[in-house]
Order: sequence, then structure tokens, then C-alpha cells
Amino acid sequence: MFRLLRLVIFTAFAFIAGILTERGNAQANCEDSNGQWTKQMCVRSDIPND
Repeated sequence: MFRLLRLVIFTAFAFIAGILTERGNAQANCEDSNGQWTKQMCVRSDIPND
């Protein structure tokens, strides 16, 4: 029973760590492409100025 509980705890920890890593990568990619990171979304304009 303890092994099953430990498996669930480690799986949840790995899932949360993956989400936080992806969120950090998304923010870095947004800033590299001259976008503005707003809460959980990247806002940038891809419309060229003619």
C-alpha cells in the first residue's frame, strides 16, 4: 500500500515540475520574440508595419 501511495506522490511531483518548467520556457520564448508576458499568455504583434 505504501508503494502505491509513494508512486502517486512522485508522479504528482513530476507532473507539477514539468508544468512549471514548460511555463518558464514559454515565458523565455515570449521575451526572446519581443512579446509581453501577461499573466499566463504571451502578447505580441506579428503584423508588419507597412
